[in-house]
Amino acid sequence: MARLGRTNLEVYRLGLGGIPLIKMSPEEARLIIDASLAGGIDFADTAEGYGDSEQKLARFLRHDRERKVIATKSPHRSAAEMAAAIDQSLGRLGTDYIDLYQVHSLKTRQELDRVLAPGGALEALKQAQRDGKVRFIGVTGHRPSVLTEAVRTGLFDTVMTAVNVVDRESEAELMPLARQLDVGIIAMKPVCGGTLDDPGLGIRFSLDSAVDAMLVGMKSLAEVEANLKTARAFNPLTEAERDELLENARQLGDGFCRRCEYCQPCPEGLNIPRILWMANYHRRYAARDPWIEDEYRALDATAASCQECAECEGKCPYDLPIRRMLKDAHRELTPPASLVVKRGLKRMAKKVLRPRKDIG
Repeated sequence: MARLGRTNLEVYRLGLGGIPLIKMSPEEARLIIDASLAGGIDFADTAEGYGDSEQKLARFLRHDRERKVIATKSPHRSAAEMAAAIDQSLGRLGTDYIDLYQVHSLKTRQELDRVLAPGGALEALKQAQRDGKVRFIGVTGHRPSVLTEAVRTGLFDTVMTAVNVVDRESEAELMPLARQLDVGIIAMKPVCGGTLDDPGLGIRFSLDSAVDAMLVGMKSLAEVEANLKTARAFNPLTEAERDELLENARQLGDGFCRRCEYCQPCPEGLNIPRILWMANYHRRYAARDPWIEDEYRALDATAASCQECAECEGKCPYDLPIRRMLKDAHRELTPPASLVVKRGLKRMAKKVLRPRKDIG
């Protein structure tokens, strides 16, 4: 268990992220939520914009409400819009109070100023706090420099930021400041959006940092079980494991898709996060595992369908050049016929030359 900063909320360090619940059926979501609860997870995070995630997480609060910590958030910057969002979240979650309501995805100093100004979102959050609808107020985002300014105001009880082997910027100023001011630190994206070769190493890396709790979106019962096992048996990374993780991070660089899915839906029906993940996988493993080329061709819409409307780039919290990345992905996943033939011949040669075990 960990203390979530000055909120004094005690939570299990591994929390349930709500984004993957969007694409699940109610039954699938129920299984994930029940398995998380059975494993000791008592902290879950969702958002107004995460589809029907709030409705599904109402189940999380159904029993022993006072022992559960639910966090949600809204990107609205005005008091009127934020007040409406809070009431909407209360209804969707089926509860009369929310433990932690957060200003969602703060990107610029100008946005922070709007939130703090008279008639801004913080005004509504403070009123909701006085009315007993909200217990604590937090802030989230992907820009550590802006989050640092928000934390420095002393007006937020928690801060949610990316903490993983690739996104290290928060370690320099944001996290030390939050610790100094006793602001709860919530880590997101510990496994880089599922792109790490060994998710367990990513979880251990984040748990070994200065965070109070971390959120992981889990898509299957196997993931719930594996992540709980990692959290329960936590021990710091060995030197060899850290080297492995750092090499994985080096291969990823910093211009990769974290699969947060904020860019969705695409007007042309492209599953942008999946395509970019496919390209990254292919780039690293195609020589020995080219199956993903077939998977790409079987998609309902490939990157070739992109009309460059740039809607996705306007929504990406990491400001990725998605249109260019999609073009690169299409080239990566559509190798020339000569290369496909060459790989096929190479695999056939390996089979022919493979030593045969004696029979008898």
